[in-house]
Amino acid sequence: MQQRVLGPGGPRVPVFGLGSWNTWDRMEFDDAVTLLRHAVDAGATLFDVAHYNMGPHAEQARTDIIFGEAVRAAGIGRDEYHLCGKLWLWEYPATGFAGQLTTSLDRVGVERFDSVVVGDYLSPPDVRAIVTDVNEQIRAGRFAVWGVNNWVARDLEAALAFAAEEGLVPPTFAQLKYSVARRSMAEGVHYGRWFSAGTLALQASDVLEGGILAGRRFPERKIGADPGGIRDAIRAAADEVALVAARFDATPAQAAIAFCLTNPAVANVLFGVSRLAQLRENLAALRLAVDHGAELRAALDPLWTDRAVAADGSW
Repeated sequence: MQQRVLGPGGPRVPVFGLGSWNTWDRMEFDDAVTLLRHAVDAGATLFDVAHYNMGPHAEQARTDIIFGEAVRAAGIGRDEYHLCGKLWLWEYPATGFAGQLTTSLDRVGVERFDSVVVGDYLSPPDVRAIVTDVNEQIRAGRFAVWGVNNWVARDLEAALAFAAEEGLVPPTFAQLKYSVARRSMAEGVHYGRWFSAGTLALQASDVLEGGILAGRRFPERKIGADPGGIRDAIRAAADEVALVAARFDATPAQAAIAFCLTNPAVANVLFGVSRLAQLRENLAALRLAVDHGAELRAALDPLWTDRAVAADGSW
């Protein structure tokens, strides 16, 4: 498994990471144990795990609890994987980071995360308070590095500047929606300059658009938000992804994942899987990217669907 650095001075992480939203709680427990064991043995040792209890994610799912139980049942030691947690801003600061972390860590059954992503928001955040609070948790030893999730560019710029002024740990990666179809934020003038300069690494999420780019045009489960209202156009693009994938003797999911890996800013790609066969299929995208990355990217380039969507992350 290839590894890349999760931002300046950050840890080396595998290029593949497994998410927890609508995954572990949709499986039989023994299947989850088997899948986790296979992932770790294959080197896909980054897990993005969250307590989904606030804002649009107020689902009270047990997926994080099940993850912790399944990891232990699989005999996977805490030093064998990178655990990326979430801090939500939906009820911040009324619900602070210290309390969120205590709850999340207790639910998973571990003492610390390795990294944390500070989530998105619907109203302007208090950037200075967030950076200060994050650093308090770093000093407490609860995680080492942090990133942001779909922040508006001006707020991230303010966070980077404030951290530099105060000598605090800045965000070193950004978890953004990034795919064959959604490229404006990650490749646009705002975030793109930070990625090009090495200020941030990119953690690619929602790379299959909830399964649409893998061929499931109308997913039955809840999927992520649709900035720009372009989902119907993405469904049309999915047909072309399948045609391109066939030219490389690959599946649509493999082509979509391999596309993301061809961007040098990408530290790792996050995807959710609830079946071992899905995991094996997705892991094979690495070979596709290595062998045919440039030509695959060129073939998929016309499918950029969100060109008219704001590149700074504002809706």
